[in-house]
Amino acid sequence: MKIGLFAPTLNPAATPEYLHALGHGAEERGFHALWVAEHVVLFDDYESEYPYAADGKIPAGGESGILDPFNTLSFLAATTKRVRLGTGICLVPQRNPVYTAKEVATLDWISAGRVDFGVGIGWLAEEFHAVAASFEKRAARCRSYLEVMKRLWSDPVSQYEDEFYHLEPCRMYPKPVQTPHPPIYFGGESDPALRRVADLGQGWYPFKLLPDELAKPLTRLDGMLSERGRRLEDIDVVVCPYMLPIDLDAVKRYRDLGVSQVILLFMAMSVDEVARALDVLAENFVVPAAVF
Repeated sequence: MKIGLFAPTLNPAATPEYLHALGHGAEERGFHALWVAEHVVLFDDYESEYPYAADGKIPAGGESGILDPFNTLSFLAATTKRVRLGTGICLVPQRNPVYTAKEVATLDWISAGRVDFGVGIGWLAEEFHAVAASFEKRAARCRSYLEVMKRLWSDPVSQYEDEFYHLEPCRMYPKPVQTPHPPIYFGGESDPALRRVADLGQGWYPFKLLPDELAKPLTRLDGMLSERGRRLEDIDVVVCPYMLPIDLDAVKRYRDLGVSQVILLFMAMSVDEVARALDVLAENFVVPAAVF
């Protein structure tokens, strides 16, 4: 069983010194991956409902901020040699797909092929409006933009056209080190999210599901994959329990369900707290998980 970390990289705690300590310390203690979030802006007041909190509010106020995921992971790539680097998750339909393809390919190139590309369609309508992107049809636009990216990553001369994007013939280099491209992990737990995994994904990134809650969506995903001539064994399932209580017994139950990686929430509010927080998680999960 692999153990990764989900690090929100909140401002002002996530200083350069903090990130260096996190990357170096996570690799030194045997963590498999570092996953970081994305929100380009946050709001004091908003009507959208955050799906992972009972009150519908993300646990970060408007005066907080999250570092850009690709800049952050590039920094972490420079402080590590082995640990995987994941976006958990990248909000694809509110981004330009050509620039995003370039950022993913560049990160994969400079990290020697360590990128796990976690993607999702987003939930915060106000954020879409802030970047002048339509919130409607974002699911279909996510699929479209991923097709644009795959053409740019894989084809010597790339072009694409549908109702959402027109890409004239062009060349994009460098290509990602991983071929045909970094694995795509879809976030989300709804049936439409599972269909995206079944249609296009190499992985699934469920959030805030305990083992007892995971069995049913895994069964649904297995059925969807079978309809497409695929198998559940072909999908890398990585689970982030987020703020739910987690112990070694739960990790074992995830393993028994076919989960390959448990991504633990990492929280430290200063650089001085990073090593202590990593030690606690490593002592409780990394070494024991390696045994089974």
